[in-house]
Amino acid sequence: MQTNISFKNINKLAIPALISGVSEPILSLTDAAIVGNIPNNATESLAAVGIVTTFISMLIWVLGQTRSAISSIVSQYVGANNLEKIKNLPAQAIFIITSLSIIIILSTYPFAKHIFQLYNATNLILDYSVDYYKIRVLGFPFTLFTIAIFGVFRGLQNTYYPMVIAIIGAASNIVLDVVLVYGISGYLEPMNIKGAAYASVMAQILMAGFSTYFILKKTNIPLKPSFPFHPEIKRFIGMILNLFIRTIALNVTLYFASAKATSYGAEYIAAYTIAINLWFLGAFIVDGYASAGNILSGKLFGAKAYSTLIALSNKLIKYGLIVGVIIGLVGALFYYPIGMIFTKEPEVLEAFYNVFWIVLVMQPLCTLAFIFDGIFKGLGEMKYLRNVLLFSTFLIFVPILFWLDGFDYKLQGMFIAITFWIIARGVPLIIKFRQMFMPLAQNS
Repeated sequence: MQTNISFKNINKLAIPALISGVSEPILSLTDAAIVGNIPNNATESLAAVGIVTTFISMLIWVLGQTRSAISSIVSQYVGANNLEKIKNLPAQAIFIITSLSIIIILSTYPFAKHIFQLYNATNLILDYSVDYYKIRVLGFPFTLFTIAIFGVFRGLQNTYYPMVIAIIGAASNIVLDVVLVYGISGYLEPMNIKGAAYASVMAQILMAGFSTYFILKKTNIPLKPSFPFHPEIKRFIGMILNLFIRTIALNVTLYFASAKATSYGAEYIAAYTIAINLWFLGAFIVDGYASAGNILSGKLFGAKAYSTLIALSNKLIKYGLIVGVIIGLVGALFYYPIGMIFTKEPEVLEAFYNVFWIVLVMQPLCTLAFIFDGIFKGLGEMKYLRNVLLFSTFLIFVPILFWLDGFDYKLQGMFIAITFWIIARGVPLIIKFRQMFMPLAQNS
């Protein structure tokens, strides 16, 4: 079965995936932008959103790896023309992951205050963090459910319906944020930071509802789990465990970054919140091409089309670098207005502008790391991804972060460390991919 890797076909997958991928950072960025402009305690509220977003992102990335595992298995079976053999697997995977999400809510909810004290949150920032988290986390199972459905669609080589769902979620969140945070005069009192949390939860529930509709209406994949478990569940769980360890390492990076920023003061954690959420936005934009790599590499690997797989990687490198440079240039062009969207506090803006240039410079490097991340997920090579991230986090990021912190570089040192972390993630993946598939392509 011939797989089309033309520019048109790659973008047919990448652009909808790009749009759907930005839904989660848009939820967080919207909360940050709206909350950062409330009349009272805006800096403390923005700091709380940043801390909770870091922790919520950790939870989502740990269990949201279901998407990559499901997509990898489904796309490989699509490539081998054997989809019927794993038709019941997605429902079983979704059942496992949503069950785990409920356990996590029950185990973190009573300890929210202690969790955010670990992020160096104190006083009003701590109170706001607890308030925001205890509402926002209620949307967690719905988010994971939606992410898993996205994985099924990706495996089926379809990124259109995830895009539609994500647009609905992002648009509804923006409207709900404005209404609930600021209120409606004479009808609804302003709910401030709690309103932002409720808006996110409502948007996540809405996305889960539309995900259910589209998967049942547009595919023959059932959502009701049937037992016994499919034999591929063992491979699925193996992928999840490797991605789980990998994501823990990823979140060690985010934890140290967030904790250090918080320890520098409220204006620094507020500036970090803006910068890291913009970094996430750039990452999710590039994730469109990473998703195309994930989807197509799994299918090509299943079909044993190794020469086409090499050609695909070369094209994705080129497209990804172009996107990374464009993101950097757009950010540079609107350098100062971007900061003003999120806050008017002079101290926060000064800290943000001191590091935003580093976020922009690293964008092309991020594209290479994220694209090959996607390719390796499509191949099912989760163990190697795990090892690379352990190396880049504990032998590159953490030592550089603490070394530069000793020189009092503050946020600049942090984002320099993140840049080296990205390089250490991307280079080994490119080398390993060439070593794996160049000989196979030549032999075939």
